[in-house]
Amino acid sequence: MVTAGLLRRIAAILYDSLLLLALWFLATLPFIATEGGESIEPGSGPMHIVYQLTLIGVAYGFFVGFWCRRGRTLGMQSWGLQLQTADGKPPSVGAATLRFFTAILSWLPLGLGFLWQLWDTEQLTWHDRLSRTRLVYYPRKTSPG
Repeated sequence: MVTAGLLRRIAAILYDSLLLLALWFLATLPFIATEGGESIEPGSGPMHIVYQLTLIGVAYGFFVGFWCRRGRTLGMQSWGLQLQTADGKPPSVGAATLRFFTAILSWLPLGLGFLWQLWDTEQLTWHDRLSRTRLVYYPRKTSPG
């Protein structure tokens, strides 16, 4: 078990981003239908606020659901990553929720919260530290041959 490197994290993020975009597309369909096939424009009143909250809710459900249940999203699984607490277990809903929102904050200053891993003595990001979780890499076992 080793702390996941930055490039491996970014690869998993890209993979999960594609999955999340597909979910957002599906979540957007009912809103477009209620607007007669038109897009939801920013500042268009309560419908825009509900739409934005729906997108955040879908992202929250995707990440927190996978993290609490399996300790990994599909992107993380593809790259051999596992999210766990100090005792090696998947995070609680509270820890995963804190991680979700602090990961958003880690992106805001041009990704500094993620890049912090390059200088951290334990190779942890801001959201790793704040949620008391760790993203670890489990290399696949290769068969001799």
